[in-house]
Amino acid sequence: MAATAAAAATAAAHTGRVFFFDIDNCLYPSSCGIMLAMGQRIHAYFQRMGFPDEEASELHRKYYTTYGLAVRGLVKHHDVDPIAYDKEVDQSIPLHEYISKDAELRDMLANMKDVKKWAFTNAYKVHANRVLGALGVEDQFAGMTFCDYAIKDFKCKPQEEIYHIAMKAAGVTDPKLCYFVDDSADNVDTAKRLGWTAVHVVGDNGKKGGSKHGDYQISNVKELPSVLPQFWT
Repeated sequence: MAATAAAAATAAAHTGRVFFFDIDNCLYPSSCGIMLAMGQRIHAYFQRMGFPDEEASELHRKYYTTYGLAVRGLVKHHDVDPIAYDKEVDQSIPLHEYISKDAELRDMLANMKDVKKWAFTNAYKVHANRVLGALGVEDQFAGMTFCDYAIKDFKCKPQEEIYHIAMKAAGVTDPKLCYFVDDSADNVDTAKRLGWTAVHVVGDNGKKGGSKHGDYQISNVKELPSVLPQFWT
């Protein structure tokens, strides 16, 4: 992995460009069921805290909408330990039942030219690394920016602060050199507002023409070469 990361950094040095990749529902299709399984575990977590079914659903929706992640609401309002929460929710998902090594995705990433590839996720690092490993692409990224649950007031997309954190970590200062792909319209909107070139993955059931978010819209991350061919030629 170190050799691959070093090669990626060397190639990117010629252009300074960094391509930020979301992970969940982006590197794999939303139809695989991971997010459904995660949502069920989050709902069960609320219920174990004592919230009845309807209130658990409402709080889950409210916190996700307000803070970008349900766990941020739990931390802010219920003094939940996010790392313990992550072990019980994200880390409990048997990923092998939902995703497997993806040779086509790996080839697409491996064939990118003159750009540093950087994972940029709202997950904690443990879940993110598990997903990258399950897909067989963990060695394709020079680094990762994740929601750091060890920090009390941790940041997450679509907050602008974490985009700046990602830029600093990836070693880029000019937003014009930043490229981004994500399935969340809100996350894409923030990237676009900051001057990044943004691509919205509308998902399996979405219509590319129905999304007005970002500079480009695709149904699947593997369509990236069709909208940004300069990274593969």
